[in-house]
Amino acid sequence: MSRKVLVSGVGMIPFAKPGASDPYPVMAAAATQAALADAGIGYERIQQAYVGYVYGDSTAGQRALYEVGMTGIPVVNVNNNCSTGSTALFLARQAIASGAAECVLALGFEQMTPGALKAAFGDRPSPFERFDAAADELVGNSEIPLALRYFGGAGLAHMQQYGTRLETFAKIRAKASRHAANNPLALFRKEVSVDDVMAAPAVWPGVMTRLMACPPTCGAAAAVLCSEAFAKRHGLESAVWIAAQAMTTDTAKTFTARDMREVVGFGMAREAARQVYEEAGIGADDVDVVELHDCFAHNELISYEALGLCPEGGAEKFVDDGDNTYGGRYVTNPSGGLLSKGHPLGATGLAQCTELVHQLRGTAGARQVEGARVALQHNLGLGGACVVTVYRNQQ
Repeated sequence: MSRKVLVSGVGMIPFAKPGASDPYPVMAAAATQAALADAGIGYERIQQAYVGYVYGDSTAGQRALYEVGMTGIPVVNVNNNCSTGSTALFLARQAIASGAAECVLALGFEQMTPGALKAAFGDRPSPFERFDAAADELVGNSEIPLALRYFGGAGLAHMQQYGTRLETFAKIRAKASRHAANNPLALFRKEVSVDDVMAAPAVWPGVMTRLMACPPTCGAAAAVLCSEAFAKRHGLESAVWIAAQAMTTDTAKTFTARDMREVVGFGMAREAARQVYEEAGIGADDVDVVELHDCFAHNELISYEALGLCPEGGAEKFVDDGDNTYGGRYVTNPSGGLLSKGHPLGATGLAQCTELVHQLRGTAGARQVEGARVALQHNLGLGGACVVTVYRNQQ
């Protein structure tokens, strides 16, 4: 039988620019200790750990956790591109739901370098070969960095099909900055206007300005998951639980659809959302607050549609109506999202988890979504994997 999985502790550190952060073991240890303190337990209670990072050598997870304690537990290193943090969470949840463990740590961190993402190994086939070929066919512009070309191409496809304006993506970016202004852990807390975003240097004329892309970031975040029985025995926080979770990967349609939105994971997100709504016994209308993968403003827009927050083709109206922020239908990325909070790849999914747990506890301070009871998380990694999670407050 599948057991209920509680999120009893969360923790993260302020995100920083490359070169301005502590080394990864220091960041990871700080986030872990914060999560343990939030849960009210010591590291000796942790029975397994799943540790995510993208740019690091093998067993960096052990190196990070040895700063906290050396108890001999299984430590599993996880790399699933930008969905790495949520993949660690997915595995930790499975361990408890299956009965393999009672209390598990999910940890994610990243110590990044400045500039666009690039492959670490140039002497072997790239996992993005088919994605690059699709982008070459559909959008060209091979001189543009790969992530920008992928997600900019997805936004361009939406613009071409539905007449979506560049200003709509600027509104999403400006919204992110307003939310991040209330988040002391965010990398960028300065508010920017729609005009500021539009006036930023064009990285793809007519498609994207620099402010519509998230920055490389360093940081760490962690969560302590446990069973209900464990929480009762140890008097742990038990308000928030994972009501449903799904991980999907690419299908043949990723490439056969000949649509850049599919190339960047629209179909993966839609299927994962379908699975979690069914498992949780809810619809999108029941969701109060959302943390979704806004690596680019363009991906936030298409994710509204993939997650069922609005109809396909309805994202521009959704934005114009203010249904993506406070006072609207769904508050999306109250943390400031990847665009303003930052995107340390391995930490992102667990930072999203941290934000949503605080929202459901009612402890998000100035960012609090009033009456939040159901939260939705969407974390995407190209190559590809998508993890969608529903959290609920059971009190």
